[in-house]
Amino acid sequence: MTTLTHRARRTEVSKNSEKKMESEEDTNQERSPDDEDSGDSKDIRLTLMEEVLLLGLKDKEGYTSFWNDCISSGLRGGILIELAMRGRICLEPPTMRKKRLLDRKVLLKSDSPTGDVLLDETLKHIKATEPTETVQTWIELLTGETWNPFKLQYQLRNVRERIAKNLVEKGILTTEKQNFLLFDMTTHPVTNITEKQRLVKKLQDSVLERWVNDPQRMDKRTLALLVLAHSSDVLENVFSSLTDDRYDIAMNRAKDLVELDPEVEGTKHSATEMIWAVLAAFNKS
Repeated sequence: MTTLTHRARRTEVSKNSEKKMESEEDTNQERSPDDEDSGDSKDIRLTLMEEVLLLGLKDKEGYTSFWNDCISSGLRGGILIELAMRGRICLEPPTMRKKRLLDRKVLLKSDSPTGDVLLDETLKHIKATEPTETVQTWIELLTGETWNPFKLQYQLRNVRERIAKNLVEKGILTTEKQNFLLFDMTTHPVTNITEKQRLVKKLQDSVLERWVNDPQRMDKRTLALLVLAHSSDVLENVFSSLTDDRYDIAMNRAKDLVELDPEVEGTKHSATEMIWAVLAAFNKS
């Protein structure tokens, strides 16, 4: 992943920078993760997929980087985590033969509609599939990365455009047409910059002011978004506005987080298995 590769002028975290943050970190570890988003009820409710796309979009241009080939699968991973957090799907219980997260199949818990077209379309696919599939296989199927012509029906099409339209309806993006010499492209510039800045600040704070150094104590949606931002190669966008010292600290902490062993973290009390299963799938790919 290129996201966690430090830009040339930002190399190692200086010892002085870490010392500045140590006393702050000790205090932050005492905070409850429930305090993470105390004001979120007043904000626009976004799905994980919408948040990832918003982080990846260039504010004025309204499109993601042409060089980013990770965001498509990252958005599919976000769909699986969102469904799990809404109680619609889960991983099958571990057995002696299937202990690893990537060996366990995705099971349907509830087929009640979520109200989101992409989530409900995925839910319909999962319900209709026999035999059941693993997290990694589902990410590949939903992305269309399969050699089996009989399973191409599971590919979710125009995902970015559909998510962008949701964000337009929520008043965060607008729709424009841009000419790129040989073709016209629909773009979605950010109009509600306040909402994007709130999202960026929430992630920055999670690894700086609110850092708890324990994923089990983090807000689950924030943890999921950090994992998905890393997997979608948009984490650089989150931390790029920070000063050099704070950028290095934030990147190193995020790096430490996504380099944890998903198999170990997924077995801990109150862990959301789907988050770690999705991370394990991207680590393997």
